[in-house]
Amino acid sequence: MISSDDLRFVRELSSHPSLASAARYLGVSAASVTLRVKALEKRLGVQLIQRPARGLRFSEEGRLLLERAGRILDDMDELQALLDDRSQKVCGTLRVLAPLGFGNRYVAPLLGEFSCMHSELRIELSLSDAPDWSTAQDWDIVIYIGELRDSSLKRVLLARNARYLCASPEYIARMGMPLSPDDLHHHHCIALRENSEDVTQWRFADPATGNRVAKRIHPLLASNDGQAVKQWGLLGNGIIMRSEWDVAPQIKEGTLIRVLADYALPDADIVALVAGEQRRSSPKVDGFISLLKERLSDRPWRK
Repeated sequence: MISSDDLRFVRELSSHPSLASAARYLGVSAASVTLRVKALEKRLGVQLIQRPARGLRFSEEGRLLLERAGRILDDMDELQALLDDRSQKVCGTLRVLAPLGFGNRYVAPLLGEFSCMHSELRIELSLSDAPDWSTAQDWDIVIYIGELRDSSLKRVLLARNARYLCASPEYIARMGMPLSPDDLHHHHCIALRENSEDVTQWRFADPATGNRVAKRIHPLLASNDGQAVKQWGLLGNGIIMRSEWDVAPQIKEGTLIRVLADYALPDADIVALVAGEQRRSSPKVDGFISLLKERLSDRPWRK
C-alpha cells in the first residue's frame, strides 16, 4: 500500500538533480533518503530509480508513479481546498510570487506576520523579476508592478505607485540638469530590463499640453536587477528610472534627485493577480490580500 506521504516524497525527489540534493532540501541525510527509496521500491515490488546513473533518473515504473502521483496529489489538494473554503478556515498552502526587491522588503515580512496569525497555514514565497506567465495559474497570488498588457488573472489594486527619473547630486553637478526629454541624448541613461516592456523607450507626458512624448535612450549600463540599477544611480553613473516605492527614501534624504520632475511617467501600480472569477476565492487568499491592502494602500515608502 502506498500513502500520500510516499507520493509527495516521490514528487519532491523529481524536483532535484540528485538524491543528495533532495536530502539537503529535506534536511535529512543522503543515506536516509536512499533507505526510504529502497524501502518504497521493496514495498511496491518495482525499481523507481535507475542505478547506476549520473544524477537522479527515474525508471519507466518510476515515471509512471510520478505522473499518477501528480494527478492524485493535485486532486487531494483541490478537495482539501474546497473543504477549507466551506469552513472559512485559513489553512492549506498559500503560494505567492512577487518581484525580488519589493518581495524582500514588503511581501516577505507581511507573509511572516500572516503566518503567525494562522498556525495551520503553510506558505511558499518565490521571488522573481521575470515571471513565467505560462505558470501564473500555479500561484494563489502574483504580486506585479508595472504595465500589465494581458493576463487572464483578476487584478486587485494594492497601492498606487509612480515612476521617477532620478540621479545623484554628483552626477547632476557634473553633467547638468536636463530641462526636457530631448536633453537626455546628452546624458548617460541606465536601463532596467524587466517584464516585457520596451525599456529603452522612455515615455513622458508633456506638462504644458499633456501630449505623450517618447524618447529612445541608448544605455551604456543595463541590468535585469533593480537594485543594481539603483546602485549605479547612487554612484553617479547616470540617470535611472525607478518606482517610487524603491527610491522615495533616497529622494527624501537627498542622495537621489528627481530629474524632469514636471514630466509624468507611466504609473507602475502595485497589484495582486489572482485566479479569474470562474474560480472561487479562498479565505487564505482573501485574508492575505486584505492584509496587503491594509498595509500598502497608504504607501509606507513615503513615510
